[in-house]
Amino acid sequence: MAKTYIQNMLGENERIVLVTRQHGFVLFSSIIAEIVVTLIVISAIIAMMAFGNPLAAFGFLLALIPLAIMTWDILTWNNHQYVVTNRRVIQISGIFNKNVVDSSLEKVNDVKMTQSFFGRLFDYGDVEILTASETGDNLFKRIGDPIKFKTAMLNAKEKLGYEGTGTHAQRAESIPDQIAELDGLRKQGILTDEEFKAKKKELLAKM
Repeated sequence: MAKTYIQNMLGENERIVLVTRQHGFVLFSSIIAEIVVTLIVISAIIAMMAFGNPLAAFGFLLALIPLAIMTWDILTWNNHQYVVTNRRVIQISGIFNKNVVDSSLEKVNDVKMTQSFFGRLFDYGDVEILTASETGDNLFKRIGDPIKFKTAMLNAKEKLGYEGTGTHAQRAESIPDQIAELDGLRKQGILTDEEFKAKKKELLAKM
């Protein structure tokens, strides 16, 4: 369902380049307390059952509380996604209510990546996108494999510039060359002055 939600946000000819999340350590740090509490409760239940304590059944209900919190943390982590497309970078969070922040690749001025010692050791870090848009900077915290994320984003930005202006620039640069070639043909008598002027006007109209 999350993938469908992302695809519904895409514009015409926009495609997904990379989808990633925060590092697994973020999830583990969120659920470690619930795991410990659940194990303690289960141990207490086993002990009460061994002694025939009637409160053992009530202990099972208590065990559901940390399990429910842990499930919520897992869903929250799973729905917090970082997406790179060929046009923008998107940060999506929220299970039911979605919060979406995106930055157009055209307005990305610089990218700052920060990795601590443990971040380099376990391959996670922060990636900050510095933009010229009104929304300001976009921070991606404790992202898994930040180098891959940064590289994918920079490559998409470079391709965007090539696709957006490369064909037009190539055409604009070739027009003066074509006019020069036509002028050479005119000087050789292959083209008349009228034919040269007509072709020149046609080429100039394409610039």
